[in-house]
Amino acid sequence: MIINTTKVKTEALLLFCRDLIDSYNNSDELVQIPIEIETKINDYIKQLRAAIDKAVQPAEYYLRNQRVSRINMILKSYNFLVKYFTKILKEGDTINPSMLCFTLLSTWFAELQRVINEKEFIYFNIFPYTQIYDMLLLDIKDSSYKALNIKMLKIAEDAVLKFDNYRFR
Repeated sequence: MIINTTKVKTEALLLFCRDLIDSYNNSDELVQIPIEIETKINDYIKQLRAAIDKAVQPAEYYLRNQRVSRINMILKSYNFLVKYFTKILKEGDTINPSMLCFTLLSTWFAELQRVINEKEFIYFNIFPYTQIYDMLLLDIKDSSYKALNIKMLKIAEDAVLKFDNYRFR
């Protein structure tokens, strides 16, 4: 059986982003941002979470079927992302999971144009990333929050480039 490794990586990336979204939803905001921006970002996060849920299976499915080669490759790809971010982000570091998530997806789908012939590409490529970046980088007055978002952007872009070059072992 031939397995499309780009689709495998895409599914792993979507699973990872779903976990980022869940961590975002379960954390307290560390920086005060204008309520209208926070509301818009939360709306985008909800839309993204719903789209990811349509594109991937529940976590239990992957754990239950980890002996299936394709699922095993997805889990290895997911673990690559977890290890990468664990190495880059030390415990106690301040992060913005939403900016990480948006940048991971925009880099994978819009910039690298992965899985261009798949249904996931259509939605995740046309998602309004530029509007989100404008809100998180231009419309925010707090310079430390802007710096945090720029840091998240750089980390996520580097992660996607390394992830794109990841080879299964």
